[in-house]
Amino acid sequence: MKKLLVGVIILIVLVVTASLAGFIQFKPLGITSSQSAQTSLIQERVVELTELATLKYEYKNAMVNRDNKEIPLTDIRFAETIKLVEYTGYLKAGSDLSGVEVEYNKEGKEVKVRVPKAKVLDNVVNLKDMKIEDVKGNIFSDPPTQQIIDDIYDESKKFEEEKITQGFLTEADKRTEEFLKTFLNTDKENEVIVEFY
Repeated sequence: MKKLLVGVIILIVLVVTASLAGFIQFKPLGITSSQSAQTSLIQERVVELTELATLKYEYKNAMVNRDNKEIPLTDIRFAETIKLVEYTGYLKAGSDLSGVEVEYNKEGKEVKVRVPKAKVLDNVVNLKDMKIEDVKGNIFSDPPTQQIIDDIYDESKKFEEEKITQGFLTEADKRTEEFLKTFLNTDKENEVIVEFY
């Protein structure tokens, strides 16, 4: 939970820094220009923000791997190994902002942004930091096998589905909406409306 809190704080600092940098680099949206040029400028700025508007969740997990050695062509087991496998990873979710649709209403000072709904962008397992301990081993105990790696990926997919049912994608949509409203309304003159499709 502490890692998640630290990650959220770092992300907030990045968002604020990016907002300030964008405000300094670009002039406010109230510049007199054609409506299509304004819309194009807003769309370019939004696409550049894809990475900053994503939601990242770091996790640590453990699983037990059992393996039985048998004499070929029989049901006789002569060795059993039990391994405790610990690994870390992260989930990243957000919207593909390259599919953003922007409408700018100069008279109403309204920016309408249509954004694709969030999806899982990454589910990465860090195999370099994987720890494997023999809980019950023997002289026939093998080093990590492809089966263990496949089991880890299966577990990470189950974890991803569990986080989605807990509202991970909804939270990513909220983060994207808040970020876009903050970033696109730097001059406080335009109303920013974000819709998901």
